[in-house]
Amino acid sequence: MQLDFLTRIRTEYNQFTRAEKKVADYILQNTRDVLFMSITDLADACEVGDTSVFRFCKTLELKGYQEFKMMLSLSLHEDENEQGRLEGDISLSDSFQEISRKVLNTNMRALEETYSLLNEDSFHLAVESLYQANRISFFGVGTSMISALKAFNKFLRIEPKVSCVQDSHMQAMAATMLQKGDAAVLFSYSGATKDTIHAAELAKKAGAVVICITRFVKSPLTVFSDITLLCGSNEGPLQGGSTSSEISQLFLIDLLYTEYYRRYYETCKRNNEKASASVLDKMC
Repeated sequence: MQLDFLTRIRTEYNQFTRAEKKVADYILQNTRDVLFMSITDLADACEVGDTSVFRFCKTLELKGYQEFKMMLSLSLHEDENEQGRLEGDISLSDSFQEISRKVLNTNMRALEETYSLLNEDSFHLAVESLYQANRISFFGVGTSMISALKAFNKFLRIEPKVSCVQDSHMQAMAATMLQKGDAAVLFSYSGATKDTIHAAELAKKAGAVVICITRFVKSPLTVFSDITLLCGSNEGPLQGGSTSSEISQLFLIDLLYTEYYRRYYETCKRNNEKASASVLDKMC
């Protein structure tokens, strides 16, 4: 399958525009690296615009960049299966102990990379923006919605002004109802999820501060971001919702919560005590 897909790019090479040929050349020479690049990253690497990458995908009769990455990942995945390999460096012949160690190392690397990507100024600005906000709304789709709900659950213990809705249509309505002085926190690993991008755009137009927790500095989502916090985990198209990427997001949530609690301790402590007392009767 890998040969077929890459051969298709080569055989249709003469149909590409000059900009699209730059994209094709880069993909053929850096096939695996492209799996972990946003559309903006690939465009920058090829020194073309995002629209050129999108047109390249359309020329291949694909719906868009995400389908292209899926096709590329499927081809590489098929090649790995022929060699008896699973995701990453895990092989079918590994023992349970070897798999356990490799999974642990993958998650540890995700946390370490996320830590290395921390920008203290951006982080402090995010905490300050959350504190100053009249309302804080958390947004996400799919696995990123789980992260958004986790953030909502943690902050609800110390801040009454938080909200999170799960339906994508209701998210759009919630985003457009935000005002200047509110904050929107959006989770998206790829930065290319249409519903999340739409919510970010609406929140931005409404005048809210937009905080994005994502993998890539440049993506369709970060176009609308005022503050970007990066999670460090490489997730291929066939690994959607991988534990390592979720763990990296949860690390940032925990860090946001802890720094918020530390900085505004007295208020958070009082709210936390009330929240804890409210559920005491529900425990044995």
